[in-house]
Amino acid sequence: MVSFLDPTAESAPAQRVPLPKVASLAGKTIGLLDISKPRGDIFIDRLEEKLRQEGAEIRRYSKPTFTRIAPVTLKQTIAEECDLVIEALAD
Repeated sequence: MVSFLDPTAESAPAQRVPLPKVASLAGKTIGLLDISKPRGDIFIDRLEEKLRQEGAEIRRYSKPTFTRIAPVTLKQTIAEECDLVIEALAD
């Protein structure tokens, strides 16, 4: 059994079931969300390279600042344009 920890400070966190794993990345559109922390772009550049080698199409997005949640319009755009999303940060 796999356990996931929720980093939020909820006193009674919601129980979530993990989504099924994707069999292959080939042909999938993957959104890479840079949360705008220093050097995050360096990490995402390398991640993009690896994902393209697996046959994925990549779309890149950035939050205006790492100190706030992503704007609703940005989240909607990612949901409409991508099959999967990876939110990346670095320091």
